[in-house]
Amino acid sequence: MTSEQWSAAVRLLWGPPAKPARGPKRGLTLEGIALAGVGIADAEGLGGVSMQRVAAELAVTKMALYRYVPGKAELVALMVEAALPDPAGLAAAAAAGAASAGGGWREQLGVWARGLYEGFRAHPWLLEATVGARVMGPRELGWMERALAALDGCGLSGAEAMDSVVLVAGHVRGIAEQERAMAGGAGGAGGAGGAGGEGPDAQLVVMLGEVLRARGDEYPALAAVLGSVAEQGGQDQALLYGLERILDGLGLLVERRGR
Repeated sequence: MTSEQWSAAVRLLWGPPAKPARGPKRGLTLEGIALAGVGIADAEGLGGVSMQRVAAELAVTKMALYRYVPGKAELVALMVEAALPDPAGLAAAAAAGAASAGGGWREQLGVWARGLYEGFRAHPWLLEATVGARVMGPRELGWMERALAALDGCGLSGAEAMDSVVLVAGHVRGIAEQERAMAGGAGGAGGAGGAGGEGPDAQLVVMLGEVLRARGDEYPALAAVLGSVAEQGGQDQALLYGLERILDGLGLLVERRGR
């Protein structure tokens, strides 16, 4: 983002409800504009989003759209804010999870991670839109706040708490990126796999099956592991397995800080 785009995004995401810069047209809202962009991105990926395309979706001219949003960078910022679930709902789910499990920070971070994963599944283009230097809106900062609040009182330094959240988010993002690639790349919502809703492990079994049947003796460890995956119905547990191991390690650090 340029400094001008940065300032414009701050005004749109954090300022009072915007009015068009000029002209009599009053029929558009920032929410409606953002949701039109989200719909296009869900169907075609972020590359399908343009000011012209969103204007056509809203049955207005591109110049009319520019009265509300100065360009695509600011439009994408609004789309991210519109696509992310409300963190208030995340807080309620986390509290319920913690209460039912009789725990605290671990259950809350688990709910947070699974919620983030579901957000990426519903809107795969968020993986591309939420990287790099950019302005974050109230909802995105709310997500960060929920994760850091879960670690409050655990004895971690500020840097340790932030790095812990980044570590969890990175694991979720990595799994979601892999699933997006397996599902076909930059298109819309593909869920947790490709054809038939299979997870990445199951798809790997399919893709390597013929090779390993012919040359499995050269890769015995791989053949054994993928054979086990196939026997278990291809159930992919990479997200939860990795998350639990990260939380195990974080738990050891929290325990050490509490001594």
